[in-house]
Amino acid sequence: MQKVIILDGGMGHELRRMGAPFSRPLWSAEALIKAPEMVVQAHKAYIDAGAEIITTNSYACVPFHLGDELYQERGAELAQLSAKLAAQAVSESHRSVKVAGSLPPPMGSYRPDFFDTAIAQPVTRALYEAMRDDVDLWLAETISSLAEFDSTAAVLRDAQKPVYFSFTLDDDSATPQLRSGESITAAVEHVAQSNATGLMFNCSIPEIMSTALSEAKRCIDSLNCDLQLGVYANKFTPIKTTQDSRSQEIEMREISPEGYSKFANAWHSQGATIIGGCCGIGPEHIAVLREWQESTFSAR
Repeated sequence: MQKVIILDGGMGHELRRMGAPFSRPLWSAEALIKAPEMVVQAHKAYIDAGAEIITTNSYACVPFHLGDELYQERGAELAQLSAKLAAQAVSESHRSVKVAGSLPPPMGSYRPDFFDTAIAQPVTRALYEAMRDDVDLWLAETISSLAEFDSTAAVLRDAQKPVYFSFTLDDDSATPQLRSGESITAAVEHVAQSNATGLMFNCSIPEIMSTALSEAKRCIDSLNCDLQLGVYANKFTPIKTTQDSRSQEIEMREISPEGYSKFANAWHSQGATIIGGCCGIGPEHIAVLREWQESTFSAR
């Protein structure tokens, strides 16, 4: 089975843990504005832990978090800065690490009912254009619906670098589905028709990921397409469909690094070849994932 690549963990919660400037609704963007050196420090913590891909701190560089006025004034500038800071962290580490350009939900996480292509697509395009010179690959994150996927895929249609689309799942559903209620099979079929290198699942509870992966793998095999699979779960309690990630605090649960690596082992057996963490999964979790990776594949 193919060796796993280790992705980094959640930037927002790591910046907050470090004591970086952090408040709602700015979230992780506040560190870009007030303490960019701490963004570099957070990236280095993940690189030191063993991450082979780090993700730009551009998740909150959208009107949903910055507000319309600040976004118009500085949104693209801050996104560009996030890419340059990630590239700086890699350069200073002297390690072979790739930078993924994070393209976040333009209209907020977890809420497909908020999505409007006419408003969202120009935001995605602005972030794409701001970061494209400084990243190695693209990671469109926390996609809640097929409409959101289609909007983002249109922006990335002509991308000259690898493209990964990552979907967030309904934590409360007995069967895996997008937060819009649309199926995993439909998501795979849409991604397979794009220029994607891979499909991932992120920012949902670890338990729902395994069944989603199994369904995605079956669909990929039936379509005879070549898509990498990846997972990066969060430490949140299940997120409701009414959640407002801009203003509401989401309760964390306890997942130890060792416990998370057990999930990773299961995900790998179900076809995942890129594994990292999302909100609340920190460098300590990534370090154990790297140890698991090395012990699993060193003997092969």
